[in-house]
Amino acid sequence: MHIRKLNEDDLPLVSALCIEAFMLAVAPSLSAQGVETFAKVASVDAFAERKQGDNLMLIFEADGVITGLVELKQGRHVAMLFVAPSWQRRGIGRRLINAALEHAREETVTVRASLSSVPAYRRYGFVLAGDVGEFAGLVYQPMERRLP
Repeated sequence: MHIRKLNEDDLPLVSALCIEAFMLAVAPSLSAQGVETFAKVASVDAFAERKQGDNLMLIFEADGVITGLVELKQGRHVAMLFVAPSWQRRGIGRRLINAALEHAREETVTVRASLSSVPAYRRYGFVLAGDVGEFAGLVYQPMERRLP
């Protein structure tokens, strides 16, 4: 088991993993617009485009299989954190978030957490940072974590 940077060959698998986890945990609580918005954000092309920008994308591999992804945007915002459903509750999310935070360039790291992921982010040391919001059908809870 190890964490490494995402490469071009990983894009289809990472996209599929994120969409699968999203569809199980988040999509049931959203409108069709929210599901459509996420599908666009998690597409192979969208990942490839963001990979060219100032986004750190790390994957967790176990037994040669990609089991999780974290995306840190501009060294200050967790844009995505997903673990394959069959691999959840094994510490992968925590290891990914900790690895991403090692690359943070700000004292405070933010996330727009899906409502179902708020308890996980609380366990990772994030606190609520505002009211629930909505963008293009995606409902989120702003959260932040101050780093030492």
